Amino acid sequence: MATYHQIPDDEKGYELDLFCVPKHYEEDLDRVIIPHGLIMDRTERLARDIVRDMGGHHIVALCVLKGGYKFFSDLLDYIKALNQNCDKSVPLTVDFIRLKSYCNDQSTNSVKVIGGDELSTLTGKNVLIVEDIVETGRTMETLLSLLSECNPKMVKVVSLLVKRTPRSSGYRPDYMGFEVPDWFLVGYALDYNEYFRDLSHICILNEKAKVKYKL
Repeated sequence: MATYHQIPDDEKGYELDLFCVPKHYEEDLDRVIIPHGLIMDRTERLARDIVRDMGGHHIVALCVLKGGYKFFSDLLDYIKALNQNCDKSVPLTVDFIRLKSYCNDQSTNSVKVIGGDELSTLTGKNVLIVEDIVETGRTMETLLSLLSECNPKMVKVVSLLVKRTPRSSGYRPDYMGFEVPDWFLVGYALDYNEYFRDLSHICILNEKAKVKYKL
């Protein structure tokens, strides 16, 4: 059973003026929900758990782009640091895939996989999928189904966030950082129509911004 930090529905978060927020986003955010420092501490612990469980195996770390790139980079930095300082170590190679399931702030019923024809290279490999957020779970279930056709030796999934939503399929990753309410979150590479990836903290997007940045 994955351990995680649960953020309750009545979480008040933090006022924006307590943190460094880019000037161009100040009018677009309600509040900070997960400060950058807390993200980094939780990511470091996830790295330790992964090395504990998978140490000694050759792992292909599969980054789900675009939102997962920041978490992927920081997680691998922590794993590399542990490799240099622990009895167990994880030999790592990396690969990338892109999934598309969003239009504006709504998850669609279809999942577009970009780069899926390259999954055949993962046959017989130990795969660690690194994702930024699991929402309904259907996107990840689609990817896992595609991967299973390629017969990897082992597949584990780590997601920084898992959304608590009635639309959930019930899927839960093997490792998770935070369970969050059914809010639309941006920052730390989580985007809204490609904006907000340059925001360090994870924040709640306000309604005006959804209109402002709508495609």
